[in-house]
Amino acid sequence: MKNNILKKIVMVIVLGGAIVAFKVFNFGQYLTLAYIKESQQNFLSLYVEHRVTVIAGYMAVYILSTALSLPGAAVLTIAAGALFGLATGTVIVSFASTIGATLACFVSRFLLRDWVQGKFGDRTAKLNEGIEKEGAFYLFTLRLIPVFPFWLINLAMGVTKMRLITFYWVSQIGMLAGTIVYVNAGKELAKIDSLKGILSPGLIVSFALLGIFPLTAKKIIALYKSKRG
Repeated sequence: MKNNILKKIVMVIVLGGAIVAFKVFNFGQYLTLAYIKESQQNFLSLYVEHRVTVIAGYMAVYILSTALSLPGAAVLTIAAGALFGLATGTVIVSFASTIGATLACFVSRFLLRDWVQGKFGDRTAKLNEGIEKEGAFYLFTLRLIPVFPFWLINLAMGVTKMRLITFYWVSQIGMLAGTIVYVNAGKELAKIDSLKGILSPGLIVSFALLGIFPLTAKKIIALYKSKRG
């Protein structure tokens, strides 16, 4: 019992220290589209010389920021398209985002359960009700249709009865389509060198997908439910 309490205390201190460092040293400035666009050429040069190291470093930043529920996941996802391209960026983000989300769920379940329950009691009750009725499919629906913020789903699912392994694979599959859309948008953004680039067909299609994807996913889910019912 004492060992478990000590482990929790150490984890809380580590997590708290990481969040404080993020705020104090203003690491958020590096998670902006402006900074990524500005540093793109330097990053690409580094990537050509040290591919494995750069990918590992990028994934570590993504996983850490997601596990700590820090802002920047959307920017990092778009940045992956600009820095790695569609195929490689999608694979990297898919695994990094899912691993980070699962760690956030783990932290919520074993360290922050009472805080999450007190802070988001009404929403967690709704999630529990959905899980009871539809099981893993409910989480799959949430991943396709962003009714709740990405970070909130991670934390709130920590107070449900869903197994972490189930949370992982459902999130991996459920977030894949959205990941492709955002990474593709980043790939197109990387091509903008002038105002004319804003009107490029690729960029217009990418942002159209960003807008219609949630609506399309909602229609598909509704159609599936109606047929199943």
